[in-house]
Amino acid sequence: MQIIYTEKELPILAKEIIAQTTSKIICLYGEMGAGKTTLVKHLLKELGGGDMGNSPTFGIVNEYYAIDGEVLAYHFDFYRLNHETEALDIGFEDYISSNAWIFIEWPEKISSFLPKEATELRIGILDETRRKITLLNK
Repeated sequence: MQIIYTEKELPILAKEIIAQTTSKIICLYGEMGAGKTTLVKHLLKELGGGDMGNSPTFGIVNEYYAIDGEVLAYHFDFYRLNHETEALDIGFEDYISSNAWIFIEWPEKISSFLPKEATELRIGILDETRRKITLLNK
């Protein structure tokens, strides 16, 4: 799936991504400012998480809960990792073995630890208002 979109189309795009993905582990690739965190906010909202989602850049991982109190999703931002083994130090393997949705920004920083079945979302900047997203199920 490949779609060109603007920010105001993100609610529809989030619904389409959730419908099309074959994995609850979603790797978001794209340069700084491409809109990865903004897309995660819309995905969380579509999953029933309400209005939430902030970049976990400094804390590395944010945890989000559903209305019933169950963990809905984990959102990772590995931009600041110096070595991929740092992901293991925070218990990454435990997170991905959970039943929660997993959103990973900068997955290329931990490529050795990504599950084969993870869905890839590649976001490209076309201009100031338009982005192109490619969804790759494995």
